[in-house]
Amino acid sequence: MKTEQFEDVMSFWFPSLPTNDIAAMVRTWEWWFRGGTGAYINEHFILLLEQAACGELDSWSLAPQSRLALLLVLDQFSRTIYKGTSQAFAQDSKACALTLEGIDIGHYAALKTPWEKTFFFLPLGHSEDIENQELAVEFAEQLVLEAPQQYRALLEFSASQARGHRDVIAFFGRHPHRNEVLGRQSTQEELEYFALEQLVHTRSMPPHLSQFLSNT
Repeated sequence: MKTEQFEDVMSFWFPSLPTNDIAAMVRTWEWWFRGGTGAYINEHFILLLEQAACGELDSWSLAPQSRLALLLVLDQFSRTIYKGTSQAFAQDSKACALTLEGIDIGHYAALKTPWEKTFFFLPLGHSEDIENQELAVEFAEQLVLEAPQQYRALLEFSASQARGHRDVIAFFGRHPHRNEVLGRQSTQEELEYFALEQLVHTRSMPPHLSQFLSNT
């Protein structure tokens, strides 16, 4: 079996897109966050996740692009490969530490696109630490201000998601939707939250963005 390198992770996760094409970007966003990447990840990147979890890929943290690739493996690929199990979240603390260190040493600032930056700080939004959540919101909102005009609506949706996750942690102190797989007892307030069927990570895009999903 071929051993994948960080360049393979980056080329898979960030396919070439036409410049200034909001429709293509919305479809890519849907592919990222609605399971479109799953089959390929399960076929090609299981071994890489095992290596990353064991620390065998820690050298990837020496440069911005390879650090981002390591974050994708630990934060995104783990959620796909171990979906529905506690292992899906087993690498979260390591991913958060790598994100915070990368911000401190300038790796985040060195990234060129808002999409790369989004996935660099996303481990903070998966954290159950309110300080990490606040930082994720700060970075997401800053991207809205910095981005080209045509992408601001999509990045505002991303920022609203970050705020939603932050608010959940501020209220519950944890991500309630993980309770079952982590063996945690849900509180009455959390059960009432589930009953609303409005989990942040399952929210649909607003119509002005989702309209592009049917224009394929």
